[in-house]
Amino acid sequence: MATARKGKAANPVEGDAESAAAVRILKKYPNRRLYDTQTSSYITLADVKKMVLEGQSFEVRDAKTSEDLTRSILLQIILEEETGGVPMFSTSSLEQIIRFYGHAMQGVMGDYLERNVKTFGELQSRFAEQSQGLAFSPELWTQFMGAQSPVLQNLMGGYVEQSKSLLTQMQEQLKEQMQQAGAMFPVIPGMPGFPPKK
Repeated sequence: MATARKGKAANPVEGDAESAAAVRILKKYPNRRLYDTQTSSYITLADVKKMVLEGQSFEVRDAKTSEDLTRSILLQIILEEETGGVPMFSTSSLEQIIRFYGHAMQGVMGDYLERNVKTFGELQSRFAEQSQGLAFSPELWTQFMGAQSPVLQNLMGGYVEQSKSLLTQMQEQLKEQMQQAGAMFPVIPGMPGFPPKK
């Protein structure tokens, strides 16, 4: 899957030869065109989406500055998906996500979402393995989901429990961090979580 690799040299020639060969470099030009250095050709967002679906590792770099634009391109693909068909996010969930930006819990929320998406992906892989050899059309899938077979109930039940456990674990870590901060700075008047100065 596409990942932005922090701390990596902007130019693959300067970096480790092995990792440079593994990561496909795409260059973004001022005219908004994407250039695939592996195939020496221009590509579209649809081609980048295909790379993501195939699990290819790549980076998108600004052609002039070598700035990492991978996240920006992935967000463009998500935007196209959200506006083009059946959206994954409701208006309410998007509003809730926006509210976390700049909030003290932004990092925790990001970590929580990332872990949940990873867990859900693992769940999807297990389900695909268990249903191997079965042909699923959209109609059959709808019927299957409506029937809520025991296999699906077990898989989803496990996912929900993992999700609850993850949230509880993250809450405990946050509580410990707040207690440690309180021990380091015992009296900070007006700071949330600390008693007012008498």
